[in-house]
Amino acid sequence: MTEVQQAKPKVVRTFVGKVVSDKRAKTVTVLVERRVKHELYGKIVARSNKYHAHDEKDEYHLGDVVEITESRPISKTKSWVVSRLVQKAQNV
Repeated sequence: MTEVQQAKPKVVRTFVGKVVSDKRAKTVTVLVERRVKHELYGKIVARSNKYHAHDEKDEYHLGDVVEITESRPISKTKSWVVSRLVQKAQNV
């Protein structure tokens, strides 16, 4: 009896965050904030991580809200790619 193997769709991790640095060539630093409930006290606390994301055309700038997607390692610290612009920065 041969069974056909069902291919599971690959789960792609995506985050939405704010660009906090665009000083490097083809790279932006994205701050991703999430809210979690404290295990013991139950209070909602903000947790954040910074990710280096690949920006091929240098089109994203400080303050932009972007979506990043996990990819293959591009450099030692860069395994994410900017997939789309969510909101343009409001320069007041």
